[in-house]
Amino acid sequence: MSNTSNYSADNIRALKGLEAVRMRPGMYVGGTDARALHQLIWEVLDNSVDEALAGHCDTINITISADGSLSVKDNGRGIPIGMHKEMQKSALEVVMTELHAGGKFDKNNYKVSGGLNGVGVSCVNALSSAMKVEVHREGKVVVQEYSAGKPLYDAKQVGETDKSDTGTTVTFMPDASIFDDTTFKYETLSNRIREMAFLNKGINITLTDERRKDADGNFVTEQFFSENGLVDFVQYLDNTRTSLIEKPIYISSEEDGVAMEVAINYNTGYAEMLQSYANNINTYNGGTHVSGFKRAITHYFKKYGEQNGLFSKLKFAMSGEDFREGLTAVISIKIPDPQFKSQTKDEITNSELTGLVSNCVGKMLQIYLEENPKQARLIVEKAVLAATGRHAARKARELVQRKNVLTGSGLPGKLADCSSKDAESSEIFLVEGDSAGGTAKQGRDRMFQAILPLRGKILNVEKALEHKMYENEEIKNMFMALGVKIGTEENDRALDITKLRYHKIVIMCDADVDGSHIVTLILTFFFRYMRELIDRGYIYIASPPLYLVKKGKQFQYCWDDEERDAAIQRFKGDKENVSVGVQRYKGLGEMNAEQLWETTMDPDTRKLKKVTVDSAAEADRVFSMLMGDEVPPRRAFIEENARYAKIDA
Repeated sequence: MSNTSNYSADNIRALKGLEAVRMRPGMYVGGTDARALHQLIWEVLDNSVDEALAGHCDTINITISADGSLSVKDNGRGIPIGMHKEMQKSALEVVMTELHAGGKFDKNNYKVSGGLNGVGVSCVNALSSAMKVEVHREGKVVVQEYSAGKPLYDAKQVGETDKSDTGTTVTFMPDASIFDDTTFKYETLSNRIREMAFLNKGINITLTDERRKDADGNFVTEQFFSENGLVDFVQYLDNTRTSLIEKPIYISSEEDGVAMEVAINYNTGYAEMLQSYANNINTYNGGTHVSGFKRAITHYFKKYGEQNGLFSKLKFAMSGEDFREGLTAVISIKIPDPQFKSQTKDEITNSELTGLVSNCVGKMLQIYLEENPKQARLIVEKAVLAATGRHAARKARELVQRKNVLTGSGLPGKLADCSSKDAESSEIFLVEGDSAGGTAKQGRDRMFQAILPLRGKILNVEKALEHKMYENEEIKNMFMALGVKIGTEENDRALDITKLRYHKIVIMCDADVDGSHIVTLILTFFFRYMRELIDRGYIYIASPPLYLVKKGKQFQYCWDDEERDAAIQRFKGDKENVSVGVQRYKGLGEMNAEQLWETTMDPDTRKLKKVTVDSAAEADRVFSMLMGDEVPPRRAFIEENARYAKIDA
């Protein structure tokens, strides 16, 4: 029987105000990692965009300051500044310091909005070491500052302004004691803001980074504006591919208070790119609106193909995924009462959306197919080719998996497996070349580290039919080693990771151009066919050192030029004529087993880069541009970015 003498009423703690947010940030912003850090920005930005959706704002300025803080300024109505009768403090303070408080619970204020859970900006306040809000409203300039969610003083008027000058500026510094890293990533902001501009045509959004300057000595600044909205969006996503149809299909409707926009394009590639949004929030796990869209695409294209005899030579049934090969689509809905699966809002669950979206998309598709028979035939014929390829891929996949069973263990001969059978604590290194693989085998910890050498460059899956993938020896070896399977009876693209043998998959290649190319090829494979492994945080890239700096028996490994120069200076001290040796590592094979262990494989000293996807849309576009068939976009990218190229950690 347990001892209850130490458990009394005094042990019951009631968290007040925003304490719960600081104690359990994962419940509110999804964790303390980089994605959670940037979630703070989206919570603030969503409020400004909601003002724009309500017709009260057309300009938003976002600034990353030199000290690492960030501000979002809009020309909306401004947060109310009067006294809140019930709370007996300013409405501004109520909004900023109380959970589940805000204007979005009253449908008279906002017809649609992303932040209906009412915890957004107050959570940002709770997770910031410092925050300042400046409101221009009713001819007044009102300010209030906070620390860790607590106001430093009552909201106060600090000036007057013209009554036409309205808006809110929120400036905050994320709390370094809570987040793993408080550095805002410019590219992450840029990608998300670009999406916002496409989703809300007519809004001017400016992003300024005061930490960096351009060639003219000005702060790095980008302006985002879209005149045609989602049509511009799909054309941007597909600008590195060859379009199959002349112009995107655009569908717009409003029914039962739900506004829906869809833009559809088809290209000659093999990948499906489907981006979905609910009230401007990226529902990257989909939801009922995506289910409705897929249902309409499958039903109406299949119906058209059957009516026109385009499936007559097929000896097997068409599948929904066949009609989505080469599809690039964006679905955006604006709904008064969105029901999200969680506070991170990555999936919407409103049941009425399935039928509503399916009906609206279906009606417009039917009209499009009747009015554009040439385009319709091209799309359906591509789907037939996709079905043929899928059937061939299924046979190739089954052959590989059957061979694994017949040969016994189902593990590739090159694999040096680890002793541990616990996937959570086990890791596998995908190593470039047999030579480096041999060194890694000698240097590893056999208990939890497995080594799989890869010979040469794997197949570029971006340009290959799926069944070709199963004929590539190195890709087959990765399948066998990882223990994953692709394809089920219901879905040929479904990924089964129930028997995944390692929860840390580390790509380890040389620090040269060929090594970088191999890393990109492997990442393309994982992104296209094993995306779930990336989303779960299982994929990493090893960072071998670039230099070994030596002076006598003293030595230091360095991962970039700055570290190298600092080490040289440290070894030289005040004596300029002291000889310091510098070795540049171009390949893993230049290190012996002990050096490879202590620099790249030892969990206590190594540097690993976790592979994450900040924006699926942008990642898809970049992989297509770098690895696809179209040369001009790749050449333009190289010419624009060549001066930034470097190999570092």
